[in-house]
Amino acid sequence: MKQIKEAFADAEAVAHYAEGPPRLVPGYFGMQRMTTLLLAEHVAEEGRVLVLGAGGGLELKVIAEAHPKWSLHGIDPSAAMLNVAEQVLGPLASLVTLQEGTIDDTPLGPFDGATCLLTMHFLELDVRRRTVAEVRRRLKPGAPFIVAHFSIPNGVGERDLWMSRFARFAIASGIEPKKAETARLGIGEKLPILTPEQDEAILREAGFSNVSLFYAGFTFRGWVGYA
Repeated sequence: MKQIKEAFADAEAVAHYAEGPPRLVPGYFGMQRMTTLLLAEHVAEEGRVLVLGAGGGLELKVIAEAHPKWSLHGIDPSAAMLNVAEQVLGPLASLVTLQEGTIDDTPLGPFDGATCLLTMHFLELDVRRRTVAEVRRRLKPGAPFIVAHFSIPNGVGERDLWMSRFARFAIASGIEPKKAETARLGIGEKLPILTPEQDEAILREAGFSNVSLFYAGFTFRGWVGYA
């Protein structure tokens, strides 16, 4: 989780976090809605949902608005980002329990469903494997786990091509070209981005079944699997 704390150590970056995902992640709002719909297929009217990497509060707000009777537990290692989440939630904050920490600090549940959006790509392979396994351990049988993050094929020249597309999408969304290029280089150097095949394998190795792709947007992909 060190990568996450470092990524959100800058106060200005935290303050303007909400502006980033919609301009960097193709189909960001649609991906959030799809996540909520996938949860609703299995989560009861008053179910419990774990949101891992909840800092910023963007998906928490979408889920809480759609299902105000759900009990949401949001956990994140960044206290500053949790403060942003509380502000973003506003009156919906009463529906959410916010906790500073990692998956190891999370209650055992069991939860009726879980999400982890735009967070797994910060975790090194061994930490990611253990995190996914610990999420699985906290879910009821058959509960959905929905993840979405950077996931890029690793064929000859593919990674550079996809990252250049990431930068061009950011520029087309209104981000200054210099900042988009800096982001492209920084992400390529610092984040332990896996291939789609590796990402799916981690879910299956942790015990999730019926793993399927539900979202793909340039450098980002999302899957749902069941405990």
